[in-house]
Amino acid sequence: MTKQVKMGILGLLLVIPSFLLLFVTVVIPIAVSFKESLVNKDGGYDLSNYKYLFTDKLMRQNIVFSLEVTVISVVIVLIISYALAAYMRFNKGKLVAWIRNMYMIPIFIPSVIATYGLIQLLGNHGWLSRWVLLLGGGEIPRIIFDMKGIIIANLWFNIPFTTMLLGSALAGVPDSVMESAKDVGAGKLRLFTRFILPLTYKTLLVAVTFVFMGVIGSFTAPFLLGPNAPQMLGVSMEQIFGVFQEKEQASALAFFTFLLCSVMGYFYIRSMVKEEGARS
Repeated sequence: MTKQVKMGILGLLLVIPSFLLLFVTVVIPIAVSFKESLVNKDGGYDLSNYKYLFTDKLMRQNIVFSLEVTVISVVIVLIISYALAAYMRFNKGKLVAWIRNMYMIPIFIPSVIATYGLIQLLGNHGWLSRWVLLLGGGEIPRIIFDMKGIIIANLWFNIPFTTMLLGSALAGVPDSVMESAKDVGAGKLRLFTRFILPLTYKTLLVAVTFVFMGVIGSFTAPFLLGPNAPQMLGVSMEQIFGVFQEKEQASALAFFTFLLCSVMGYFYIRSMVKEEGARS
């Protein structure tokens, strides 16, 4: 047996445990959910549960609401994270050091604790409302139990990790490239669009995918901070399954959520395949 064959067998043995874990925790539950989503009230198989998702007025509102929250959250997270990562990459000083030491803290705070902290801060009788009243201001607009509360929570949960991803990508941008571009008269906007963004595009796409998947399937923050109606898909799924005991409809909603995430995954994989094809 040649050394190359031995290394191939070793690589296969190393991959098998991860593949089995992925198969048991992801593939099988997805297949089971899809099968259950096809079961109708008579015990047969059809697409009635999926028809319910798009014909029921409340479910349509939930889907639109979830997509709105997700898209808005992704855009704001990317803007803030990219700005923070770029500021830390191309600047020095005490403020940069302070940001580097502090921006990862939200990752280490449990989501339930962070969510209750936001309720205490942004509630109708929370700290922010009390400070505004003490300073002579009026009542603040409603923030929690609304779309705005979910978006703020999504920023808290996603900005640190996204900033870390983009920061690692920006760290790979050579200083020599930046200096050469400046020497030929490139301005800040041209530097960003012609050099920084193309060199970090791949990581940016990874960040978009991760944030989208995390937000579209989130439960804790939407459950505690969101409105009663419309609801995010995760909360709606729990209500259908736990309160109304409609397992088949909940399975259909779960599989639909998986399809939404798969769309983002498809565009990511497609872009990576095109990039690899261009290189070869």
